[in-house]
Amino acid sequence: MMQYRQLGKTGLKISRMGFGGIPIQRIDAEGTKEILYKLRDAGVNYIDTARGYSVSEEYIGYALEGIRKDFVLATKSMARTKDAMAADIDLSLKLLRTDYIDLYQIHNPSPEDLEVVLAPGGALEALREAKAAGKIGHIGITLHTAPMFEKAVQMDWVETIMFPYNLVESQGEPMMRVCTEKNIGFICMKPLAGGAIDDAELALKYVLNNQDVTVVIPGMAAISEVEQNLQVAENAGELTDEDMKKIDEIRTSLGTEFCRRCNYCNPCTVGITIYCQFLFEGYYKRYNLKEWSTERYNAQVKKASDCIGCGVCEERCPYNLPIRDMMKRVAKLFEG
Repeated sequence: MMQYRQLGKTGLKISRMGFGGIPIQRIDAEGTKEILYKLRDAGVNYIDTARGYSVSEEYIGYALEGIRKDFVLATKSMARTKDAMAADIDLSLKLLRTDYIDLYQIHNPSPEDLEVVLAPGGALEALREAKAAGKIGHIGITLHTAPMFEKAVQMDWVETIMFPYNLVESQGEPMMRVCTEKNIGFICMKPLAGGAIDDAELALKYVLNNQDVTVVIPGMAAISEVEQNLQVAENAGELTDEDMKKIDEIRTSLGTEFCRRCNYCNPCTVGITIYCQFLFEGYYKRYNLKEWSTERYNAQVKKASDCIGCGVCEERCPYNLPIRDMMKRVAKLFEG
């Protein structure tokens, strides 16, 4: 049976596993509808999307026609000013085909961005006005770095926090406990470290064993993924010694410097699909698929060796990865 939790001080009752709306950009509106109906029938009632996920809000809005009441709907915006956030809220309502969004989140602000958001004329003003007008129900924030997480738990308007948590990224655990103590809903993103973790069942089991996690939102773009994730969410037991052994092996293999495939680094100045370089490297090193990965690496129009070292990607990376050095490493691996 699906487990349910209260989403912090929002009071909303949500399923322990929700739906992450990033991957549906790869399918279509009908495929999204099939997935949401499958999730609804299994008792999943939490949906997360974003203004920045291209067609995600549009597809979800189409899929929710007639079943909107069965879901708690969350989205988010990169807008930092009042006017831009107000416009994004109205656009989200239109695309999602609803007159009410349960949770609207400030999407991954930097320290400098947060100052703008909180200042007079900032995005928080628009969110508060939208809440007063009944357009949105609750206000949250999404983050990628521990220092920003520490700031967020001290802000009294924050009702939910979304942060990466998985078996190789545990830097948020101290603040996750604070969320529990302060009744702030904790939304776990990147449970598979952006696809870097291959064992989805173990990854979800690990996350669900942490009682400070209110809801985990794996991305799903196929019925097979839905079925696999539901199986774990409905039957996750305690971690075994064998599980912990596998977790140690994954941690050793990935280390801390790895790409989560969030794609915030793109577009590249010279047209490199940045995350693909590290994806192929992973197949080469971790899975010993040397011939397969080399063939696909070489088939790219722009490869790691085409990097000009401008550093724009590093400025965008929420994980502060040394992408330029990592590109050199990949180029050396595949091209010598």
